[in-house]
Amino acid sequence: MNRRDFIQKGFIYSALAGVYAFTLGRIPLFAGQRTTSQSRGNYDLVAVRGGEPVAMYRRAMQEMGGMQRFVRRGQRVVVKPNIGWDVPAERAGNTNPELVAAIVKDCLEVGASRVLVFDNTCDNWQRCYQNSGIEEAVKKAGGQMVPGNLERYYRDVTIPGGKRLTSAKVHEQILDSDVFINVPVLKHHGSATVTVAMKNLMGAVWDRRFWHRNDLHQCIADFCTYSKPDLNIVDAYLVMTQNGPKGTSTADLSLKKSLLVSTDIVAVDAASALIFGTQPENIGHIKIADEMKIGKMDLSSLNIKRVAV
Repeated sequence: MNRRDFIQKGFIYSALAGVYAFTLGRIPLFAGQRTTSQSRGNYDLVAVRGGEPVAMYRRAMQEMGGMQRFVRRGQRVVVKPNIGWDVPAERAGNTNPELVAAIVKDCLEVGASRVLVFDNTCDNWQRCYQNSGIEEAVKKAGGQMVPGNLERYYRDVTIPGGKRLTSAKVHEQILDSDVFINVPVLKHHGSATVTVAMKNLMGAVWDRRFWHRNDLHQCIADFCTYSKPDLNIVDAYLVMTQNGPKGTSTADLSLKKSLLVSTDIVAVDAASALIFGTQPENIGHIKIADEMKIGKMDLSSLNIKRVAV
């Protein structure tokens, strides 16, 4: 049963009447009011609500100037969704597989030589790839799944800007790529409160346990001084609001029907925090990253396009 069937069969995640009030409605209106004269491709952040994941993604990329703005002919692209958990798509513990497939397809259509998809999973990687639905979706779209389960796939890098995290082993596909697209799913996290774009980069390194043992929020921000994705696409369609990051049942989920796109990893996390239902400054790694000038937490300073579909 796919996600659409699941929704149509009437499972109630939250009161639909409250979707808009508790999602993109919390992103400052003034930003949207400023965008009428903006040309497409010049936005700092695009926020779409009210549609299915792929439809919202397509509208967001239209406003961002299309995938051709980020991927050129012959380039090697890495797409990094959240595939960390051995759960089916309807549990929303991983990124929506249809969304990942649409991104892969777009990259190939604008001329990417290869599109590779991976995650350093928490559960068994083969079961995560298969049961999330992402492996099948990526292959059908023409992409290639690569493993992240062995240390030999990772290479040592130094992180000169890091305060607690000064070195890491980073997946070779990230290091060798021309374009890096980060595709997290917005959800609750027991240690970090929320996991979105910055936290999703923990799946690009080998020793994530070091982060947990050494000031998780600071390490999340530190890594972004080394590697910031070229584009961040946040799946906030079905949001896990408790018992994250894996969740226990569909009772943990709330239907938000939202999607965010930005090149600013701090801004997209700040906007995601509002959708989740908290202020960005309440999330340690967002506040730290803003203070380290990795990106902007203050959404009032950005050109934001808000779209309802």
